[in-house]
Parts: sequence; C-alpha cells; structure tokens
Amino acid sequence: MNILITGATGFIGTKLCRTLALQGNRVTALSRDANRAKNQISELSAAYDWNPESEPAPREALEGIEAVIHLLGESVVGRWTLAKKTAIHKSRVASTRNLVATLGSLNSRPHTLISASAIGYYGDRMDEKLTEDSAPGSDFLANVGQEWEMEACKAEDHGISVSRLRIGIVLGLGGGALGAMLLPFRFGLGGPLGSGQQWWSWIHLDDLIGLVNHLLKNNHSGAVNAVAPSPVRQKQFARALGDALSRPALLPTPAFALKLIMGEFASELLSSKLVLPATARQSGYTFRYPDLENALSDLLNQ
Repeated sequence: MNILITGATGFIGTKLCRTLALQGNRVTALSRDANRAKNQISELSAAYDWNPESEPAPREALEGIEAVIHLLGESVVGRWTLAKKTAIHKSRVASTRNLVATLGSLNSRPHTLISASAIGYYGDRMDEKLTEDSAPGSDFLANVGQEWEMEACKAEDHGISVSRLRIGIVLGLGGGALGAMLLPFRFGLGGPLGSGQQWWSWIHLDDLIGLVNHLLKNNHSGAVNAVAPSPVRQKQFARALGDALSRPALLPTPAFALKLIMGEFASELLSSKLVLPATARQSGYTFRYPDLENALSDLLNQ
C-alpha cells in the first residue's frame, strides 16, 4: 500500500514508518524538515516539506496515496503558557484542516484517513467507564480534541473513511511517558502522583502500531480508543514500574507540588480517565500486551 504519514519523526511516527516499510508498504512522510526525516528514517520512500499550521499539504506528496496516517501534534507536556496552549491547538486543529483541504482537492483520493486524537477528549471523569460512545469532556484538552476530530471528519465529505484514534498513555522506549518516568524511578525516587487514585489508560507502543495496522487492513471508520483493556490507578502504575525496575515506589508527589512545578498541565497528570477499547475488541483486534506488568517487562528487559 502507498501510505503517507505526518508526524513521522516523532516517538510514535518513527517506529510506525519503519514497521510499515518493513511490511512492504511504500511510506511517504510529510515533515517540517523533509531532509531530517529522510536522514532519521532510512526506510522512507519519499519525504516532503510542509508547514502544517499555515499552508495546505502539498498535492504532489498525496498523489497516488491510498491511506494517510495523521500523527502531528505539539507535545502537551510542559507548563501550559498561552504560547504553549496556542501551539497545542494549532498543531492539531489547523494542521488537520490544512491536510483535509488538500485531500478534498485531489482527483484520486486516499480511501482511508487515520487521524490521531487523544483520550484527553473525555476530560476528567473519575471512575466512569468510558467507551467510544461516551460524551466528551469540557476542559482545555477535551475542547481541543473535539475540534481536532471535527476537522478530520470533514474528509468523509470527500468519500474518505476516517478513523479517529484516541490514544492513551503510550509506553515505549526512547520517549513518551515511560521515558520521562524512568530516571527518577531508577534512582528510587518514584511514586504516586497526587492521591494516586486517578485512572491511567495506557497502551504498549507495539499494540498502538498493531492497532493502526488493523485499522488499515479493515478500512475502519469512527472513533477508536487506543488503550489496553486493563487501565490501572496511578498508584498501581507506580508500583508496577518500581517492581519492574526492582526499586521502591514510595515517594509520592503531592498535588500542590505538581501544580507549583507544572502549572495547569498538572491537572492533566492528576485527572482520571477510565477508558476501555470497546471498538478495538469488537473489531477483532487482539492485544499483545493487555496487562501492565507484561508490557513493562517486555520494555524494560530489552
């Protein structure tokens, strides 16, 4: 298949590009720096420059493409200054609008658009079990998620099947949440965040890649929660990571300290999202790592 990926040089995109290319697909990247993308990912067939917030995607990159995987998005990690929040919003909403504008102008269009979203769509929901049919939240990231998905869905007006991939906390080496947590835990300084009672809905990077592959093969449309079937409370996550590293996980970070250090972003770390992969399971996807302990063991024993 001829597949185009945005966000190719990111934590998820890099591995996805390599996996799809090794399966025999022709993979093209859209990147702010096409030369960097080609140097970083030798498996790419082609790469094109694109300023996603300010211009439509280049038509020449999309000619002959059968499926598009849209992963672009400014990291939400860090203090949420006005500039940071603007970047989070524009990198998702404007880039998706500009991508779909070009898709709609093509004479021969891709049959599939898999557009990243996030479980932030649901907001802070305590112990409520959340499936793809659950209502959205109302906080900053929930509002961004709704706008993000709305722009992606406009591709359906052009006859393109759209999957909205609501991605949870991705566990993998070389980045993501696990990369940020490993150092303090290895020094025995890890522990619960706040009360530790909040639900964390996570997914192994290999399962996220596997789920994308599954959606491509089945030409799925609609929302898909990209999370493992066994979410855990944050204190359980901390304990499991400590056990996997043979380190204690007893030093909690109080909520007030997180808010002092991280500002508004702390609310996301302390929020609770008990998200379940109803659509993935109903569509026949089998998780390689359904349990946190097995996922961590696989990643930390490589």
